[in-house]
Amino acid sequence: MATAAAGALGLLWGWLWSERFWLPQNVSWADFEGQGDGYGYPRARDILSVFPLAAGVFSVRLLFERFIAKPCALHVGIQDSGPYQAQPNAILEKVFMSITKYPDEKRLEGLSKQLDWDVRKIQCWFRHRRNQDKPPTLTKFCESMWRFTFYLCIFCYGIRFLWSSPWFWDTRQCWHSYPYQPLTSGLYYYYIMELAFYWSLMFSQFTDIKRKDFLIMFVHHLATIGLITFSYINNMVRVGTLVLCLHDVSDFLLEAAKLANYAKYQRLCDTLFVIFSAVFVVTRLGIYPFWILSTTLFESWEMIGPYPSWWLFNGLLLVLQVLHVIWSYLIARIAFKALIRGKVTYPGRIRPRLCTLHSFLTSFLFSMPGGSWTVSPLACKCICASCVQ
Repeated sequence: MATAAAGALGLLWGWLWSERFWLPQNVSWADFEGQGDGYGYPRARDILSVFPLAAGVFSVRLLFERFIAKPCALHVGIQDSGPYQAQPNAILEKVFMSITKYPDEKRLEGLSKQLDWDVRKIQCWFRHRRNQDKPPTLTKFCESMWRFTFYLCIFCYGIRFLWSSPWFWDTRQCWHSYPYQPLTSGLYYYYIMELAFYWSLMFSQFTDIKRKDFLIMFVHHLATIGLITFSYINNMVRVGTLVLCLHDVSDFLLEAAKLANYAKYQRLCDTLFVIFSAVFVVTRLGIYPFWILSTTLFESWEMIGPYPSWWLFNGLLLVLQVLHVIWSYLIARIAFKALIRGKVTYPGRIRPRLCTLHSFLTSFLFSMPGGSWTVSPLACKCICASCVQ
């Protein structure tokens, strides 16, 4: 019995690491045993070093939020207090938890008679009770400031690293001598740090305030980790760095817009959102297909030819492009509607509004029902980042 189980595990392991799937023809795993230059060639066991690093990133985040982000939030006027607590009431609590959080007029009238409360007072109770379940603005500000800081730092590092890399200026260098492309220290640190950050986001989801999009964000981070890990094991790290940097460029702008929104700097928030939207569309619909997909589909075909993991890698990148198109359409639609709303004249005044980031994030970035998107950074990464909710 034990022998049969060991044999089955051996077959499964051999299938998972089949050279025919992972590597081009006439290439074997033994060819990567030579140390080469720099950090040698990527190895699957290198991924194990990510987990202690991710725990370290998570610890740094906790210290950052407490000693840097929180004082900054207090400095811009964000209160260190939770939402107004609803008056304890067993009947209303039962309705809220078991029946509905948004009672209709008929139910409000029934509760009014039962409790001898005014309808308006019951409406206020339900509003306050709903607000109790929302994370405090201070918590959201600290989380966004951490992500803004990391995305900005990793983007600056990526640009600095790629600026001196030959494949940044000539994408054919991504496939020159592939797969025999030894790692440099800069490339190794860039890739491993990005992967550790996304693992830290996986950890933090279980300690942060539970959000409505928990499951979707969990799947998103898992997919991002899978893409980065896959490209590392397959030694497609050169083109992988281009993908990472391209997606990072819009992430810190989104987080900056969120910070401005929490601090109630609405004009700055609107300006940052417009810049984010423009950068998102240009990078995801322009640079990504004509720069990234062009080299992974055509230049790599010409220089190394297709093989099984090549098809999978390009398939995932094409799926990502489809998502880029959907997200860009939703951004444009929401921005257009916001512009139209900004032209509406209200009694006694004109209330222009380019875009309120809070409504944008709530209806688009972090809630898919009704024609919206749930992030998401690789993300793109989209993404992706977590909700202001």
